[in-house]
Amino acid sequence: MNERMTTSPPPRILVVGGGYVGMYTALRLQRRLRADEARVTVVDPQSYMTYQPFLPESAAGNLEPRHLVVPLRTVLKRCELLNGRITSVSHDRRVARFEPSEGAGRDLHYDVLVIAPGSIARTLPIPGLAERGIGFHTVAEAIYLRNQVLSRLDLAASTEDEKLRQRALTFLFVGGGYAGIEAMAELEDMARDAMRFYPGFTERDMRWVMVEATGRILPEVSEDMAEYTVRELEKRAIEVRRNTRVESMVDGHVVLTDGSAFEADTIVWTAGVRANPLLESTDLPLDDKKRLKCKADLRVDGVDGAWSAGDCAAVPDLTKDDPNALCGPTAQHAVRQSKRLADNIVAALRGKPLQDYRHAYAGSVASLGLHRGVAEVYGVKVKGFPAWFMHRTYHVTRLPTLNRKVRVIADWTLALFFRREIVSFGSFADPRRDFTRAIGE
Repeated sequence: MNERMTTSPPPRILVVGGGYVGMYTALRLQRRLRADEARVTVVDPQSYMTYQPFLPESAAGNLEPRHLVVPLRTVLKRCELLNGRITSVSHDRRVARFEPSEGAGRDLHYDVLVIAPGSIARTLPIPGLAERGIGFHTVAEAIYLRNQVLSRLDLAASTEDEKLRQRALTFLFVGGGYAGIEAMAELEDMARDAMRFYPGFTERDMRWVMVEATGRILPEVSEDMAEYTVRELEKRAIEVRRNTRVESMVDGHVVLTDGSAFEADTIVWTAGVRANPLLESTDLPLDDKKRLKCKADLRVDGVDGAWSAGDCAAVPDLTKDDPNALCGPTAQHAVRQSKRLADNIVAALRGKPLQDYRHAYAGSVASLGLHRGVAEVYGVKVKGFPAWFMHRTYHVTRLPTLNRKVRVIADWTLALFFRREIVSFGSFADPRRDFTRAIGE
């Protein structure tokens, strides 16, 4: 009697999140693993990865929004992709609860877990923030803010109500980190450029306000470079208010702790990020900031078969003398960590030794609008046009896939010969408005 030979299925690697860490980890795994060695499942609400450093340029109209997103199904051809959310994880049972965009949820069983859902905006209980504020973390938010700024210019040019005009032309940004400074600088530059089409008023009629709770902006660079940035912004009549907080913004009436108050139609919240709350619905160890406790080899501390990196992981920084030093929540670390993470998973599956993640932070580059920037790389400080050029050069080399690199460079090349389009598609925020109005009539 012949016995039927049975083989067990290859282990499943579940990757939670399709951002920097999720996409780069899955991409490296599909390149290094044999087809019968493991299967990789990636779960994310979106079907694309967003290259966030280019969001400010996209908001300002310098880049086509589609060119800074990478379709996951295009690059992860050997991975299983599920669109939806992981709502809880029981690592002890190796089960994650998956909720698709529509329909009933189900349990996903796995053998190896890579948990990298990233971060969300860190908010405060400020009256009016939930109703009036908007973040700057996604492509949708960047597109909305471009339309919002241009639509406010249209409103100001069309009304005779002076208070309404002042409110429309007042733009508030809360948070003086890289995200806030770049977003404000690029949008202000776009609005200033658009003024040539609005003969009724000038850039002096606009009011741009940056509010920062601490005593300085851009904590990632040295203090003298941060002060240089403040001076450059103030030359453009941008108000930079440090050691100041927002007390209230109900119905767009902004009240600051320095005693000032004004009306603003546009309020952008970029006051930091925090780890995704999904981590609190797992049985994995967290630190005091609700991040996953990780070892230097990117394994979650104290458990077997769980890995993490990026914004949601507390990874030791081995390049510092301080034993408690952790890697910062930057794209620079996330991309490099994902590669080491994938290599260590492959090594673990093959019974080989793991390697620790070690990378000295190279520095930071930031755009302050067209042809203006600030950079500090390996202690070298660069300002103005050279820093802006370094910003573009560095990030285009980091952008995933040759396809996206070529498209971005093409956008920049066309911008040398044609000025950016100044048009607001305000209906994007409510695309059914005209249709429902027609039904009502």
